[in-house]
This record gives sequence, C-alpha cells and structure tokens, in this order.
Amino acid sequence: MLEIISLFAVYIAIFIFGMTVMRTGLYNLSQEKVKVWLISFTDNPIKGLITGTIITAIIQSSSAVMVLVVGLIATGYLTFKQSIGIILGTNIGTTFTTELITIDIYEAIIPFLIIGFLCLFIRHQQVFSFGALLFGLGCLFVSMNGFEQLAHPLSLFPSIHSFFQYTNDHGLIGIGLGTLLTAIIQSSSATTGIIMGFMNEHLLSLHAGIAIILGANIGTCITAFLASLGSTHEAKLAAYAHIWINIIGVALFYPFIKSLGAVAVMMTSVPDIQLAHVSLIFNVLTSLIALPFSGLLATFIIRFHPKRV
Repeated sequence: MLEIISLFAVYIAIFIFGMTVMRTGLYNLSQEKVKVWLISFTDNPIKGLITGTIITAIIQSSSAVMVLVVGLIATGYLTFKQSIGIILGTNIGTTFTTELITIDIYEAIIPFLIIGFLCLFIRHQQVFSFGALLFGLGCLFVSMNGFEQLAHPLSLFPSIHSFFQYTNDHGLIGIGLGTLLTAIIQSSSATTGIIMGFMNEHLLSLHAGIAIILGANIGTCITAFLASLGSTHEAKLAAYAHIWINIIGVALFYPFIKSLGAVAVMMTSVPDIQLAHVSLIFNVLTSLIALPFSGLLATFIIRFHPKRV
C-alpha cells in the first residue's frame, strides 16, 4: 500500500514538474508579449476573454495567469473590471492542457524526453525554450501512463474501492474531492490527469469524473487567492471574482451532469477524451453565459466585498 501511494505521489510530482518546465518553455518563447497583451488588449470584456484564453493556452496554467493578473492589478497596470474578461478566458484556455494529454503519442515520449533534455544544455534561448517544451510534454505523458498503471492496484484495496463506489454514487462527494485535491496539488490539470487514469481503468464513472473536474475548477482558485493576500483591495477583488465565477458555474451546471455526460458519449467512446470534452464544454459555456453580465458581476463583487477602513 505504502509503495503504491509513494509511486502515485511521484507521478503527481512528475506531472506538476512537467507542467512547470513546459510552461517555462512556452513563456520564454512568448517573452514579454504576455504582459503586453494583458495590459493592451483588455479594454472590454470580450477582448479580455480572448486575451485570457490565448495567454492561458500559452502558459498552460490558469493559476499562473491569475497570479500575473493579481500582480498587475496590485501595481496599477490593470483595473479590477478589466480582469473579469481575463478570468473568463483563463477558464477556457486551461482546457487546452486536458485536450492535449488525451492525444496518443506514447511512442514519442522517449524521443521527446531525450531531445528536450539535450536542448536544455544549449544556451540559445529559442532552442532551450523548445527543449523545455518537449521535455515537459514528455513528463506529462510519463505521469499519465503512471496514473493508468497504478489505478488498478489502488482499486484492489477495499477502502479505496469503497471510496470510488461512493464517489460514483454521490456527485457532491466528487465535487468536494476535486476541490480538495486541486487545492492541495495546485493544478486542476493534474487532478484531471489523475481522474482520467482512473476512468480509463473503469474505476470511476463518467458522471463521477465530471463532478470531480467541476470541483477542480473551484479548487484552482486557491492559488490566486493566496497571491492576493497582503495585496491591494482591487487585487483581492480579482481573486474573489475568480472564486465566485467558478462557484456559480459549478452550481449552474451541477444539475446537468448527466446531460453533459450524454453529449460527451455521443462525441467519443474513450473515457479520458469524454472528460476532456466535458471540461471544454463546461468552461466555454460558463464563460459565454457570464460574459454579458460581467459588469453586474463586478458590481456584485465590489458590494459583497467592500474595502475595509
């Protein structure tokens, strides 16, 4: 039991390490353009949504973008109202990772790791960044393969098997699990990757998987909230907005988990791809529904979280 849990923790660490390395490579390739885009193309919510989507797809982390946004608000480069569109965009952009890790490229993992590793020793920035991208991507697929390999041995333990069954039968438990797990490991993509491994081994149902990724959307807010502590009031409002948008989105779509599952089943028969598609559909619909009400949402958050004198 201890050996399996230890290996599971190692694969989580490899996934997060791969995400960090890949993010570094992608961010270096875009250089300072990310900050320029955030500052220049967010004068209305629609532009903010598009900008947030693109930058999150580049950086591969909604949490990292939110930390950047909180920092820019704290230094006066962005306003709280400008951040609403960006927040909606980050929720869409983060689904790029979940779609990416469903691609079957396991035969290319070793070449990715070798070529990427060798490129890391080259001082040329573009080559180094490309190497970081390949090496990080290789780490992601190594961890995904590890999650699948460990899923079945884990399920053989009666307590864990019972927990899986309980999660399959109770959607709110899934939301709580997704929230807690993502808050601990600080990555909704890693949570999704773990759940994909369990689903591919048929240990978790599609409906349970959907509930968990809904919870992961709430859990990922913890990073921006922690970054806003001790910052300006406007920066804290952006973190609150991130939390409220995701909580409202989850509450809105929770009654329709079965419908989301039915749509995913019509699109593909592969469990992990079904989950990736549901994540994309949920985040796109949530952001598009919230977009026309961004002004009202900003007003609500300002009134609900007044500045303390």
